[in-house]
Amino acid sequence: MVKDSGSTALHSGALAKAAGVSTDTIRHYERIGVLPRASRTDSGYRVYTASAVERVLVVRRALRIGFTLAELAEVLKARDAGGAPCHRVYKLAQEKLKGIKADIEALKRTQRYLREVLGDWEHRMQRTAPGQKSNLLHSLTGDDNDSNRKANQLLRRKT
Repeated sequence: MVKDSGSTALHSGALAKAAGVSTDTIRHYERIGVLPRASRTDSGYRVYTASAVERVLVVRRALRIGFTLAELAEVLKARDAGGAPCHRVYKLAQEKLKGIKADIEALKRTQRYLREVLGDWEHRMQRTAPGQKSNLLHSLTGDDNDSNRKANQLLRRKT
């Protein structure tokens, strides 16, 4: 830590350590506008205010729930300029939740399909003598009418 105009300030390394990220992450966040430009010491070192720790932590948490760095840069720049992007943030979060719900449904379909495939493969394994090929992966190509029909149904539901 360094003293800068009487207030506590952090070099990139101290900020990175306090926020649990790398210094490369700090520089990247600054470069894309998620973190405001740091002031520089006479020797060129970046110096951040103590509030930058909270900012990085907010960004990390927002990334975990699905926000992108581009979205965060947009809303944080608006906030830094005196705006109140709360409605935008709320709308983005609603979109994230909608996307997660769609992903869950797709995963459930995939899970059902995989259970069917495993059931088919279990029967194939039981009918195959030791040392003989069961053609398990090959059955996914569609040469097997039943497996092909089920795979096509799954693909049609996804699109």
